[in-house]
Amino acid sequence: MTAEPVLLTDALASFTDRWSPRIVISVNDYDVRVAKVEGEHVWHVHDHTDEFFLVLSGELHISLREPAGERTVVLARGAVFTVPRGTEHKPYARVPTEILMLEPTGTSTVGDRHDEVPGHVDATTGHALR
Repeated sequence: MTAEPVLLTDALASFTDRWSPRIVISVNDYDVRVAKVEGEHVWHVHDHTDEFFLVLSGELHISLREPAGERTVVLARGAVFTVPRGTEHKPYARVPTEILMLEPTGTSTVGDRHDEVPGHVDATTGHALR
């Protein structure tokens, strides 16, 4: 953990990869991650944890498969949303988008169950900032 403040703009400027989150800082047993996203992620489920999203720039869509049916939420810049544990979901962005996520340390970006992972999606538990 860093003993200095981290500017999110500097953290986001430190990488160009899409769908490959960087761990900005940790708080208790959680990682605060930032990512640049564009295009589609993969349908996946986190069986044991909720997943928090904050859109820093752009617009994020999250398709959800819920008991009542499938729906998509649209998050504009500044919007937050939590995907409940056990909910199958697929984030996607039509334009370059920057997001912040809060997840327990060690949480996989492709969840506990997922469709085939496309080559542009990094299946990781997050990368340290450089």
